[in-house]
Amino acid sequence: MPDQRAAPNRWAAAAAPWAVWALLRATGAERGYPLVPALAFTPYAAATSVLPLVAAVAARSRTGTLLAAGAGAVLAGAVLGNRGVPAPAPPQGGERLRVATVSLRKGLVAAEPVLELVRLYDVDLLAVQELTPEAERRLREAGLDRLLPHAAVIPARSGSVPSASGAVWSRLPLTACAAVPGEYEQPTVRVAAGAGSAVELVSVHSAPPATGPSSVRAWTSDLAALPAPVPGVLRVLAGDFNATPDHGAWRSLLRRGYVDAARATGRGAEWTWRPLRLPLPRMALDHVLVDPRIAVAGCRFVPVRGSDHRSVVADLVLPPG
Repeated sequence: MPDQRAAPNRWAAAAAPWAVWALLRATGAERGYPLVPALAFTPYAAATSVLPLVAAVAARSRTGTLLAAGAGAVLAGAVLGNRGVPAPAPPQGGERLRVATVSLRKGLVAAEPVLELVRLYDVDLLAVQELTPEAERRLREAGLDRLLPHAAVIPARSGSVPSASGAVWSRLPLTACAAVPGEYEQPTVRVAAGAGSAVELVSVHSAPPATGPSSVRAWTSDLAALPAPVPGVLRVLAGDFNATPDHGAWRSLLRRGYVDAARATGRGAEWTWRPLRLPLPRMALDHVLVDPRIAVAGCRFVPVRGSDHRSVVADLVLPPG
């Protein structure tokens, strides 16, 4: 006699991958390779979670239906929650500062699209990733130093790829320059802004956790090494974190006290990276994080010709007085 439990168990097993994915996303328990890179595809897992649900309903499997429906609800809730909620209007009287990120695709992006970004959006601080010596030369010859006359560039260390260099260009004079340790160069600058407020910007470029266990370890270490907000300075982290809102390590970074500029404008699920010649996948890898005392007045996602990343342009309002 056929086992009457076989069919229900089969449909529950079919829903199990989505249920495990939902559990990992809800708890932030993903660790190592390949779970960490897989979690970046959570929006696609949520979109396909209807498949086991439809199959279980059609088969009249109560267990499979409940499991698939629960997993789909958790995944959909996570993806919708990634958007964030627009914050109240910023207070009047605070000085405004516009920060932008740009990834140069291993130095292959031409200079003019970068200058267009700076001119069109009147950028004050530009965090640059994947810079190479040749790309730096092109940018300077094209006139970036005239638009943003102050710069901190850290060349790639010996043994690294040339595009491991990082930079910050600034409209405001730099009062200090340093670096945050990591797989790639992450320059840190301070500028005097507002009513004597010191604003510190880190041009972030975390290792991509995509190629194996060692890359996940490097990415985890890079995110953990990023500085937390502190009372004495208004800190901003901007660049390519290679992390999406669905990564537990990313949410741990936010819990240290930062505000995600995209989430503060209800746009936290906007994508910033996709393969240059393919429409999918699309992932939110680039971010601007700010000290909670800084208000976010706006956040845009701007294509840069030749780059596989969209620039994040954040309008920040410093606390008055």
